[in-house]
Amino acid sequence: MEHHLHIKNMVCPRCIATVTEVLTRQGLTVREVKLGEALVTGDVHEPAVAEALWEQGFELLQEKDEQLTDLIKTTLLEYQRHLEENYQPLTTSVYLAEKLGLSYQHLSKVFSQQTGTTIEKYLIRLKIERVKELISYGELTLSEIAHRLQYSSVQHLSNQFKKVTGTSVTDYKKAPTAERLSLDKLV
Repeated sequence: MEHHLHIKNMVCPRCIATVTEVLTRQGLTVREVKLGEALVTGDVHEPAVAEALWEQGFELLQEKDEQLTDLIKTTLLEYQRHLEENYQPLTTSVYLAEKLGLSYQHLSKVFSQQTGTTIEKYLIRLKIERVKELISYGELTLSEIAHRLQYSSVQHLSNQFKKVTGTSVTDYKKAPTAERLSLDKLV
């Protein structure tokens, strides 16, 4: 029998590999694993699977609203990549509604109820973490980063950075060990 599992905190290809390994060790046949979900066959003993996933930093989601919230977060990661690759990207609301097949109003309501923050604020935090990542590489100027992430200006990026992190971009660059958040800690 096929089981569709929804898994929280999957944010990268390494997560997919780890979840695949965990599920295989649980004696399940893994059909497909992608960010936030897995399709498996076999006898799913949920407490054991949940425990094994938990040990690796993941969480097996049970409630529909939790599943939808995690799907929204995963889709926002995709949207972040979309922003970087497209000069005239879709708006967040259009992108989410098209990708998830639900109204943005519904998505926004569920997300806010589950996380205590808005989709817009979450996306801003996601963008700021990407700014930190690009700064840490030292390959792009702040102007190039602002352009790449669709900020209207360096000043806009700098203001948003300060508002979210409490520190200026200049001070962040000077810090010997500039702090970055893992994506599962944004909300």
